[in-house]
Amino acid sequence: MIRTRFAPSPTGFLHIGGVRTALFSWAYARKHQGVFVLRIEDTDLERSTPESVKAIMDGMHWVGLDYDEGPFYQTQRFDRYKAVIRQLLDAGHAYLCYCSKEELEAMRAEQEARGEKPRYDRRWRPEPGKTLPPVPEGIEPVVRFKTPLDGVVAWDDAVKGRIEISNQELDDLIIARPDGSPTYNFCVVVDDWDMQITHVIRGDDHVNNTPRQINILQALGAPLPVYAHLPMILNEDGQKMSKRRDAVSVVDYADKGILPQALLNYLARLGWGHGDDEFFDMPQFIEWFDLADVSASASRFDGDKLLWLNAQHIKQADLAALAGLVAPRLAAAGIDVAQGPALTEVLALVRERVQDLNALAAEADYFYRKREASAEDLAKHLSDESRARMARFAERLAALPQWTAEAIHELFKPFCADEGIKMGQLGMPLRVLVCGTAQTPSVDAVLALIGKDEVLKRMKG
Repeated sequence: MIRTRFAPSPTGFLHIGGVRTALFSWAYARKHQGVFVLRIEDTDLERSTPESVKAIMDGMHWVGLDYDEGPFYQTQRFDRYKAVIRQLLDAGHAYLCYCSKEELEAMRAEQEARGEKPRYDRRWRPEPGKTLPPVPEGIEPVVRFKTPLDGVVAWDDAVKGRIEISNQELDDLIIARPDGSPTYNFCVVVDDWDMQITHVIRGDDHVNNTPRQINILQALGAPLPVYAHLPMILNEDGQKMSKRRDAVSVVDYADKGILPQALLNYLARLGWGHGDDEFFDMPQFIEWFDLADVSASASRFDGDKLLWLNAQHIKQADLAALAGLVAPRLAAAGIDVAQGPALTEVLALVRERVQDLNALAAEADYFYRKREASAEDLAKHLSDESRARMARFAERLAALPQWTAEAIHELFKPFCADEGIKMGQLGMPLRVLVCGTAQTPSVDAVLALIGKDEVLKRMKG
């Protein structure tokens, strides 16, 4: 059975690169009726925080990526890691290293002075015929993995193709710190082994970790998963996305009025494609998705494209669900949607005009209260003459026996004929007077939704 995992470190928010990794892992498991596992890699005790864990969980919930197992926390598995470290020590695949911090710094300085790549010189690595230094007092040892001294680590990456790295390029990795706590690369190996992960789908910043992890898996006699390293996401300037410059947290996109399904749709297209298809939902993505179609090249984030996709999803969204997202935004602006037309009807009328939920709330605003018109609109559309004309039109509106868009529309042509004006000379002042803006959908539909009493009240004001 296919088993994938998403394994974020809780040292900050859930960023969009992580969401795309989670999305591809989730989709691959769903496509193959497999299992998607959530694992929290919280061994960095200094930087991991409960707030970050909550941010990850909230982000996963917001985008709708459900997991089948977990969340598993590495800090709750230390006994297991220590048992496997003991197994490696007993089998001769790991050893104790008593180098002090000062020794390691001196070693690095000497190597750099000689123009060599800094690395641990393996002085505590036991070898046949080798005499180890005497064990110093007061030094708690680290545990290092015995990396093979020759040969290559090779794997067929499902995205990048064949990758080969010489073992001579690799150090003897520390797998346990002086206090006995296990390190990241080691915990990942044990977790993937224990959780029977068949496909490790992650960012290509992990490529250098992969040969180290493969060596440990082979020392343990564990099966190797399929590795798939996803390309980096660059910002619109072609640079690596930065927390300072770019909106990289999923929370940022929620605040910007992006629908989660639109964000997933957009992230799916960053590094993956299905012909010319741009707009799709997640069931369609699952059906189409294949790791063979993922590009090995970095992708550039395009905010305009995301907004375009968001607009398409807003147009297709269930109106009741959309109302549930817009109502809190209106409430934050002091608007009680219960005191006005049905929000679903308002959204059906205005959603073609916007690209995000914040703009959608702004478009809905004037259905519940009259806006203050801009000085420009007042000067352009509401002269003394047009105000007098609006008063005459209000009389005809007041006389309507039925308040419908059709009935309101029927007034326009004869009124314009009587006044000797074009429709724009009626519609634009009417919009500004009633709505506080010259930019609205069809004015008859707008007036019908606002309601007769409220429209007449606003026209008097």
